[in-house]
Amino acid sequence: MYNYDFEAGCDEAGRGCLAGPVVAAAVILPKNYTHADLNDSKKLSEKQRNNLRAIIEKDAIAYAVEHFTNHEIDKYNILKSSILAMHKALDSLNSKINHIIVDGNKFLQYKDIPHSCVIKGDGKFLSIAAASILAKTYRDEYMMKLHDKYPEYNWKKNKGYPTKEHRKAISIHGIKDFHRKSFNLFDKQLSLDL
Repeated sequence: MYNYDFEAGCDEAGRGCLAGPVVAAAVILPKNYTHADLNDSKKLSEKQRNNLRAIIEKDAIAYAVEHFTNHEIDKYNILKSSILAMHKALDSLNSKINHIIVDGNKFLQYKDIPHSCVIKGDGKFLSIAAASILAKTYRDEYMMKLHDKYPEYNWKKNKGYPTKEHRKAISIHGIKDFHRKSFNLFDKQLSLDL
């Protein structure tokens, strides 16, 4: 569909979480690159993602991963924060870029570089799939470290997503500095006075 020598695929992880950063990655793969196992990170096991992360980092022309904190998310909103995190990742690439492909349907112009938004792009383009894997594995790693500090939220398992267990922990232990205060953190069902 696209035919550029230095096409950067972008994706993010953690948009729907109650805690932690949104993490974005940008990846430029060699032209006509193929790998049989490379796919949307959501369709892979944790072990497959971690194995592919090492392969992507070795094979990519360039890659970068950047975080946008929960405080920045509270300031800008999650959509804008996701896009700005992708811009940060593009800023960190040590390669020229002549086209950007982004998973999803929203993006803000980056410099004067043309871009295309691709719905479900992580299942259609390898560079977006690679970016989704890097974003997910780096974010999971970050949440595992946070779990060691705050094990009561079980972030090693839920990674900050709004599971019943996570919401219940918030109702018992309150919120920490890593929670997104602009999000609906409490389970309304848990707070019903019956």
